[in-house]
Amino acid sequence: MNRFKTLFEKKQRGLLSVYFCAGHPTADSTLDILTALQEGGADMVEVGIPFSDPLADGPAIQQAATTALRGGMTVKTLMDQLRTMRPAIHIPVVLMGYLNPILHYGFERFCRDCQACGVDGLIIPDLPFDECRSEFAATAHAHGLEFIFLVTPETPEERIRLIDDATDAFIYAVSAPAVTGAKNDFSAASKAYFARLEAMRLKNPLLVGFGISNRTTRAAADAHTSGVIVGSKFVKLLESTASPAEAVSALVEALDRD
Repeated sequence: MNRFKTLFEKKQRGLLSVYFCAGHPTADSTLDILTALQEGGADMVEVGIPFSDPLADGPAIQQAATTALRGGMTVKTLMDQLRTMRPAIHIPVVLMGYLNPILHYGFERFCRDCQACGVDGLIIPDLPFDECRSEFAATAHAHGLEFIFLVTPETPEERIRLIDDATDAFIYAVSAPAVTGAKNDFSAASKAYFARLEAMRLKNPLLVGFGISNRTTRAAADAHTSGVIVGSKFVKLLESTASPAEAVSALVEALDRD
């Protein structure tokens, strides 16, 4: 069952995917956050595996990872938590993690456990695309997992089309060559980049991440792509609200506010 295809057949625009770091704000909050996001209207969820050196992440997510690691979150702990999420959670769930802890766990074991938990896809930002295709993709696909790849404003069109051919999930369009973090608006260059991606007529949906935090940034991305991925904004809300449900409600309000 490809939950990505099911989702994208039902909804082509205005998609909302939300990231949070497993083990933050508390060690046992993973399933509560997943449930709150689904009930609050998220179309997809990206669960982060905390790592001590998250190179692509800004301060908010770095701090969340530190909190999670100090609280004892590991790959094994996360897998144990996710084993009971299906069938209560019916939206696609993606795991985002850096290569080091996944290799330490064992990649085939990782994929096998992901399949047992009902995970749909993987984002490994420090795994080079060519190495992924040659060394890892076959194992992931054998366990029903799709790789999601990142593209940036600097990614050549030829490379983007290769990436489009290599997945049956979606393409993660990084809004700008920087680390994660909320923005008030996107630059003209970023908006032109979104338009350029739209004009390529790729077979997979495009979701924009890095910087989505309010109605303005969401609208700029939605104008040219299938939707957005929100990370830092939600991570901060998990810290400043009393419950995951309140954090989700505050996020929806921020993204829909006039």
